[in-house]
Amino acid sequence: MAKQTTTKTRSSTKTATTNKASEKPTTENQSALTPEVEEEQASAAASTVNDDPKAESFKMEKSTQTDDAPKPNLSSESETAAKSKTVPKAKTAPEVKSSPKAQTTKPAQAEPVKKASSKTANAAKSPVKPKAKAAPKNKLSEKTKTVSSVKTPTQAKKDEEKAKAEIKAKDSPKTKSAEELKSAPMRNSANSNSDQPTESDRQNKAPETTAQEKPKAESLSPAPVLPVVPQNEIAAAENVASKGAAPSQVSEKGAPKQSGTAGETQVETSSKGDESVYREPNTAFITPLPEVAQATSISPGVPSEKFRRQPDYSKAEPIAPPPESSAPEPVADMMSPLEHAPYHDQPGPDYPHMFVVQITPELAPLAKVGGLADVVTGLSRELELRGHSVEIILPKYDCMHYDHIWGLCKTYDDLWVPWYNGHIHCTVWFGFVHGRKCFFIEPHSPDNFFNRGTIYGFNDDVLRYAFFCRAALEFLWKSGKHPDVIHCHDWQTALVPVFLYEIYQNLGFWHPRVCFTIHNFKHQGLTGDFLLNATGLHRPEYYFHHDRLLDNRIPHALNLMKGGIVYSNFVTTVSPRYAGETKDGGQGFGLEPTLHAHHYKFGGVVNGIDYDVWNPEIDPHIAAPFTVEKVDNKYLNKRALRDRLLLADNEKPIIAFVGRLDPQKGLDLVRHALFYSLNHRAQFVLLGSSPERDINSYFWELKRHLNESPDCHIEVGFDEGLAHLIYAGADMIVVPSLFEPCGLTQLIAMKYGTVPIVREVGGLADTVFDKDHAHHKALHERNGYVFRDYNNDGLESALSRSIDCYYQFPDHFRELMKNAMRCDYSWKYPGQHYLNIYDYIRNK
Repeated sequence: MAKQTTTKTRSSTKTATTNKASEKPTTENQSALTPEVEEEQASAAASTVNDDPKAESFKMEKSTQTDDAPKPNLSSESETAAKSKTVPKAKTAPEVKSSPKAQTTKPAQAEPVKKASSKTANAAKSPVKPKAKAAPKNKLSEKTKTVSSVKTPTQAKKDEEKAKAEIKAKDSPKTKSAEELKSAPMRNSANSNSDQPTESDRQNKAPETTAQEKPKAESLSPAPVLPVVPQNEIAAAENVASKGAAPSQVSEKGAPKQSGTAGETQVETSSKGDESVYREPNTAFITPLPEVAQATSISPGVPSEKFRRQPDYSKAEPIAPPPESSAPEPVADMMSPLEHAPYHDQPGPDYPHMFVVQITPELAPLAKVGGLADVVTGLSRELELRGHSVEIILPKYDCMHYDHIWGLCKTYDDLWVPWYNGHIHCTVWFGFVHGRKCFFIEPHSPDNFFNRGTIYGFNDDVLRYAFFCRAALEFLWKSGKHPDVIHCHDWQTALVPVFLYEIYQNLGFWHPRVCFTIHNFKHQGLTGDFLLNATGLHRPEYYFHHDRLLDNRIPHALNLMKGGIVYSNFVTTVSPRYAGETKDGGQGFGLEPTLHAHHYKFGGVVNGIDYDVWNPEIDPHIAAPFTVEKVDNKYLNKRALRDRLLLADNEKPIIAFVGRLDPQKGLDLVRHALFYSLNHRAQFVLLGSSPERDINSYFWELKRHLNESPDCHIEVGFDEGLAHLIYAGADMIVVPSLFEPCGLTQLIAMKYGTVPIVREVGGLADTVFDKDHAHHKALHERNGYVFRDYNNDGLESALSRSIDCYYQFPDHFRELMKNAMRCDYSWKYPGQHYLNIYDYIRNK
């Protein structure tokens, strides 16, 4: 009986120190607790304890059984109360009466009266109003009252927040799903750590119990899809309980074992609404350049398949439709593989042998800055596989990866290129780059054009590449090469068709035709009239004309890209959607009138990717190869990625961003995607760099801010091996571009079974089709998530749907991964499209 007395005394004191009603009872309690009733109850309790201890014990057990509060909370209250046995009963009685359990708890608190002094017992018999604040009888009671008064605001705030969270739990599916992921040991641990059960806890106990007793089939855990999760929720809960950590604590990044704690943080964050563990900075982010307009739909109210084919540039007007036996006409809406199923089921037409020369400033992996280098390498390889001859001409940079060149030797040692009023001596080198025939032009000039340690970024870039264009054509003419087609790329080689038709055709070099591919309309190569004197074009009054090289916006500037469009036989860009956006959607950066004037020779072809490099079946950079039939091995790469980046190993999906940190890529939305993912039960990985120091500095600061998070890793820089592992190990990848000509990121991600989340713009709209809203596509052709508006709400609409599908419909998410892996975005189909164009223009 003595042991039981101690327990009950602790319960008494615990109630006295933590209950908010000890200072200010509610109106309901005041009306229920009159002085007469209190005196009567106190006398009855005292007499019961003195006369029959067994009866008191029986009443305690009965009151405990009828009480609907959780037992662990009652026991925790009881064990704490023995520290203040001398608390006046006058103070204890109102505090107990302030709770809804006053009638059942009252007999349990009468036991300590036996050991209290007679003075205290007499004081208990006298009527005391609940609102009275009498001075404490001793120092212990004074200390107890002080602690209670200090804790009261905190406890009140906690009670209010818990009540709001439980109300939202009934309406919010996200909060409810997070709660269901908690196991029974986690709940008990949380209850034992709480100081005092609140009113909302007792009232909502029955709904919570009902939610726990739902069938396991309704659980949102993606266990069937994620076989590599190392521990279940029960193990994580026991780990947190053994550590004694509160659910709101965030585990350190260096201790992945406490991943369950981070999960608790995300659940509590979502239930509180405005408060979040990972707060997104409110500072203004890097804004796009003033001339950059957001890429919008050409016809926002029309379904996407309606405005992909524009009558203005759909076909070359003078050309009649060819017969079925001949090659398809190279129309402007050369669509992605999924757009022409009947055509793709048949092999391409057997064209006569063609000799193609690629003149380019970049070549992967020799000299690579962006996607242009990959396009030239992949397209050249595809053309050679189809039996055509391809040669590549590029500058001989001092910063090239010479270890990729085999058999480098001099092939033309006496090339003199006209420049200003004289000539510059050049040497032409030859070598094989992964089987491709390459010629490298090395000028011996005091200007030191291509020996500067990097490829771009100099004030005289226009002069450097103007000289390269003149040197390339001079080499072709003097070496006796007569290609059928010269394929040029971007503004750096835009002067090739100008030189060809204004200078070299007059010298007898009349056979080649020019295909000009624009990879990005943002960079156009603006310059002044000094270029005409340097290159030997002269006649400024001739070239400063709206029908030739005069820029459409700046009255005294030459536009090299405009010259390429005007003088080329056919102009392509890297996706049909981007072709429409540049001509009609405000993405032409001033070249819209020129594109309209030459619409009959303008179209788009989606780029491909090299499946010899980006292929999960043979990739040497990933932990485990996998295919569509063995997609489970993808999760071995997910674990390897977490081990390398020190991420918590849990059930959360990994959302990634891989790419150049450029305002074009939508960096403000990338930042928002990072914080949104962390606050909605997902992990985030970023890999990228920027040539601009301010952007790199910003992401370095963001990395330091989130360095301790177990669910986030930011890598400022570029690592080829890590990029492969991210593509293989991530579950989703975000590409929220402001504008995107084609985009290779989503194409690579789909090959690795990583679901893309993209903005409906440019090549992204041509290659990714929304799982829920792409009604013009069959279910097996839908391969990702798409949003249209360039703002946080638009991004969240796609991100939330993807995360919800991952948790709630794992089988659907798995099929979405397989749909993405089945898409064929190799160079097989783009190569055929370019052959159609070459054959179309070579006899014109």
